[in-house]
Order: sequence, then C-alpha cells, then structure tokens
Amino acid sequence: MRFTLNGAMRRLDAHPLTRLLDVLREDCGLTGTKEGCGEGECGACTVLLDGAPVNACLVPFAHAAGARVTTIEGLGGRHPLQRAFVEHGGAQCGICTPGMIMAAVALGKKPTLDQVRTGLAGNLCRCTGYSAIYRSVLNSRRGNNRRARRERRDQKLRTKTGTRRGT
Repeated sequence: MRFTLNGAMRRLDAHPLTRLLDVLREDCGLTGTKEGCGEGECGACTVLLDGAPVNACLVPFAHAAGARVTTIEGLGGRHPLQRAFVEHGGAQCGICTPGMIMAAVALGKKPTLDQVRTGLAGNLCRCTGYSAIYRSVLNSRRGNNRRARRERRDQKLRTKTGTRRGT
C-alpha cells in the first residue's frame, strides 16, 4: 500500500486491517505515537490523516492508502507547539503529549480557548489538569515563547541599527 508519511512517499506491505498505530510503531519505527487505551478513548495515538486528527488505534491501515499521514515525528521537533509545551509546562509524563500536539496542530493558526477545549476534548491527560496544555496551545499561536520573543527583539535591534542578519 502506498501513502505519504511525514511528507515522504512510502510503500508498505501490511495487512489492510492492521491498526495504523501498529504500522507506524512497528513497521515504520515511529514510536512517538503512543498507545494509551487501545480503544479510541484517550487520544494518545492521535495522528493527522489528510490533515484531520484521528485515533490511530481505531484506523485500519487500509484507510491510509493514498492518504497523507503526519505523526509527531513529522513536526521535526521545531514546531511552535512543541516548544510551547516545554516552555509553558504542557508536557508532563509524555504519554498524552504527542496526541495533544497533533490534535492542536489541526486547530489551525489562532484558535480561541473554546476551540482549543473542544479540539482537545478527545485527548485525556492525567498529569496537568489541562490549564498548562491550553496555555501552551494558546501561547504557541501568539508567538509567546522565548524563541519568538528573541526573534522579535533581534528584528527590532536590526531595524534600529540598520544591519541585517548574517552581515
């Protein structure tokens, strides 16, 4: 079966009814997607299938045929949400974090608090009480993290001094 995984075309021979979660973890070696409950209740296994968040433990591999699948590894560790979860305390034990981040990616550029609450409702966390997770998502979209503040500060300094980066 052919599908696009984290931006790269892949061809895998796996049974069509194998859970997408198992294909990702076992056949592709992408262990960032976690199995929490195995019943679609916790959201730890959330990945994006053609841009929509799905529980990979409920999706048969056949549904990925010809589709785009994005896992936490597909964000490359450089996504603003990943930084914000670290800086604002949204990540605790790590079981729910990849699923939370992937569900939050699907929310778009500037979700409201209500949209964040609704969009993450299918993802359970037993560590943070959700306020740190909501704060992380909201602050990542606003550029309220150390890197974004540093980049804005550097841009202001370059503008004031008339210099350009790298010169």
